[in-house]
Amino acid sequence: MLSIYSWNVNGIRAVTKKGTLLQLLDSAKPDIVCLQEIKAKPEQIDLPLNSYQAIWYSAAKPGYSGVALLSKTKPLNWLNGFSEKIIKQFGLADDGYGDPNQEGRVLSAEFSDFWLVNVYTPNAKDDLSRLALRHQNWDPAFLAHLNELQTTKPVITCGDFNVAHSEDDLANPKSNKGKKGFTDEERSGFQALIDAGYIDSFRLFHQGNGFYTWWSHFANARTRNVGWRIDYFLISSSLRSKVTAADIHPQVTGSDHCPISLSLDL
Repeated sequence: MLSIYSWNVNGIRAVTKKGTLLQLLDSAKPDIVCLQEIKAKPEQIDLPLNSYQAIWYSAAKPGYSGVALLSKTKPLNWLNGFSEKIIKQFGLADDGYGDPNQEGRVLSAEFSDFWLVNVYTPNAKDDLSRLALRHQNWDPAFLAHLNELQTTKPVITCGDFNVAHSEDDLANPKSNKGKKGFTDEERSGFQALIDAGYIDSFRLFHQGNGFYTWWSHFANARTRNVGWRIDYFLISSSLRSKVTAADIHPQVTGSDHCPISLSLDL
């Protein structure tokens, strides 16, 4: 049985200092952990990893974005970001906020039976000023990246996709329609992944609403469970029969997101 966790830690130094990341590693004992928004470079991270191999892909900008992968088995290979071909094909370039290719957003690790893609999708911003990059460039580039990897092995992708896919994925869909994280453009970008055959593993086991992975710091939202499900595990359809569980772990604190997990019998 293979256990994979994903968690937007909103600063790896913070969850290390609080002890919540080590608690998760000690209690859940996942085989692989994908982290997003680490906001640090490797030399700034003092984390006793014990049995885990670490791969860091930090943003060029200090204290911003970045992803990491911790694994008990060293990957056969790994890739930072998208290929130059995809970057050029989809025009991924500086949009005024910065170059998304320098923000430490996609880390792809090859294992014996699959590719694992850890993603921290660009946020559209409150005023939707980064929505164009997201809709026109990023989302189609990310799908092309997954499809490129899938020509060699099945794909598992996880992380913070910064979108609630359906009305069941957030507590207040009506009041948030058209706002960051719930625009038609962002939702269509996620739907394109589903239409391409990637399966939202959580929905194989859990239906309806009330299952969230991110909560605002305001108005006691987490205690009231007024949240959004914006963190996902998507899998190639060929892996569907291998999935034994997909869960959300809201009891794990330390970030405004909580971890999610996927279990497979490979």
